[in-house]
Amino acid sequence: MDAAPFQIRIQVRIYEVDQQRHVTGPAYLQYTDHARYECFRAAGVDVERMLADGVGPVNLETTIRYQDELLAGDEVDVTCRFEWGSGKTCRVEHDLRRRRDGALAAQVRTICGLLDLESRRLLADPAGHLRELASRPEVLGISASGSGSAGA
Repeated sequence: MDAAPFQIRIQVRIYEVDQQRHVTGPAYLQYTDHARYECFRAAGVDVERMLADGVGPVNLETTIRYQDELLAGDEVDVTCRFEWGSGKTCRVEHDLRRRRDGALAAQVRTICGLLDLESRRLLADPAGHLRELASRPEVLGISASGSGSAGA
């Protein structure tokens, strides 16, 4: 059975909307970037330390599927679920739901990796690297020992 995804709540601010009063595309990306950062923190990963050690998270591909409107003043619940394979990347799935009615506002899918900041190459085993850094790797969908995802 899959664990519930990590979730945070964000308030839509007036400067994140366009002339039609809809949240702008870049704001959706900021919401999901923030959710991944907070998910790392909840897992016990010190992102500043990781960067100081020469490794940083990187987005390689992002797709937004808009479903319903988000407007200024709305609160949105953003989930974050990691899916790990055996390669250099992982898929992160985000659902963004309006708090007031639970409507799915958007789905954002991102392919991510961990970048060696000196060589500018992806780490071969990002799940393994994060497992070593995290005090709660299961929050990132990583098993506490071994390889693969927490559910595998």
